[in-house]
Amino acid sequence: MTATEVLQPTTGPAPETPRHRGLLTLLLVANASMLAVYMGVGAVLLPTQIEAIDPAHKVAILGVVGGISAVFATAFNPIAGALSDRTGRRNPWILGGAFASLAGLAFIGSVHTALLVGIGWCLVQATMNVYQAAVTAVVPDRIPAARRGTASALVGLALPIGGTVGVLIGSQTAHHLRTGYLVFGVLVAGAALLLTTLCRDVPRREPAPAVPRREQLAAFLSALSHHDFRWAFIGRALMVLGYFSVAGYQLYILDDHIALPAGLEPAAAMAILTPVSMVAMAVSTVVGGLLSDRWNRRKVFVAVSAALAGLVMAVPVISPTWTGMIVFSALNGLAFGCFMAVDTALVTLVLPRAEDAARDMGVLNIANAGPQIIAPFVASAIVTTLGGYTPLFLVGGALSLLGALAILPIRSVR
Repeated sequence: MTATEVLQPTTGPAPETPRHRGLLTLLLVANASMLAVYMGVGAVLLPTQIEAIDPAHKVAILGVVGGISAVFATAFNPIAGALSDRTGRRNPWILGGAFASLAGLAFIGSVHTALLVGIGWCLVQATMNVYQAAVTAVVPDRIPAARRGTASALVGLALPIGGTVGVLIGSQTAHHLRTGYLVFGVLVAGAALLLTTLCRDVPRREPAPAVPRREQLAAFLSALSHHDFRWAFIGRALMVLGYFSVAGYQLYILDDHIALPAGLEPAAAMAILTPVSMVAMAVSTVVGGLLSDRWNRRKVFVAVSAALAGLVMAVPVISPTWTGMIVFSALNGLAFGCFMAVDTALVTLVLPRAEDAARDMGVLNIANAGPQIIAPFVASAIVTTLGGYTPLFLVGGALSLLGALAILPIRSVR
């Protein structure tokens, strides 16, 4: 079988077959393009454009734009997931989200005020989360439970690959913003075409019957009533909040907090640091996912990696130097890569109902997008009121440590 054949949902243990490997390759490309947009635009192009528009208020503006746009991400991801569950299809949502994002990115590249940039980024966050909701649901749809750790690890390589590609494209096009935005739009649209063309989509089941909106809302949030899913949600939310409180301001951290070598600009510094972080992330993603499958243990990997992510936040505080940032980037990449790979596998094992996988993964994705609503506002307030980025690192570290503790109450997964 090849990736062009339909892969039906499966629940029992099964060896990894060529069809699964082909599907995972397509998912790797699809997720990498998505993360290239999030990292390249969110961490490089958007801050660069905002700084050019209003350098005196760049921290506050980036906080407002990031926070409001994350509201759109939080809302659209689970809604799109529930709708794709109801229709029983993924591909139309993948294609629609990708091409709408292309239009939104083209719009941002053509505007010159903070307000219009913010509106454009809200549109991109909304449409990219339609795309993300459908892509995310494919693993629990089609990969056997016994292979989730390996699958999550392989798909998890999208973060180091996509992040590196995104930052490199962003740093190379930072002085040509319109071109940069268009490149990212074409990248995600091309990945969507590749996945939907090579992986045929048919309904997994009959479309769900219409139900009253009140019942839809109750069903939508019902996953959080399940003990283990709730704690997985909390752990993911705390970890993501700690990570993005710092990551969203990395360009400004390099500009205002770190003593860079003479002649090294912040955007160029990010182009060096990101591959360091992403290589470490790739190694820990693969090793963590494979070992968690081999040992049939998830919690210890998730908790230890979250704790490490919290502890390494102290490195730029102790040593606000270029060397310190390199060490921080490597260790943070190791921690975050292992966490995301194994935590994704853990989450697929605590989903309440397989037939509502996209809806419930959409609810979980609130733990990804929701903290990003809070993170820009909190980070901006910390930097402006507490006098710099040192308190920001300390708060981010504390949140990641709390995320490690939140994993411990999960009972149904070892």
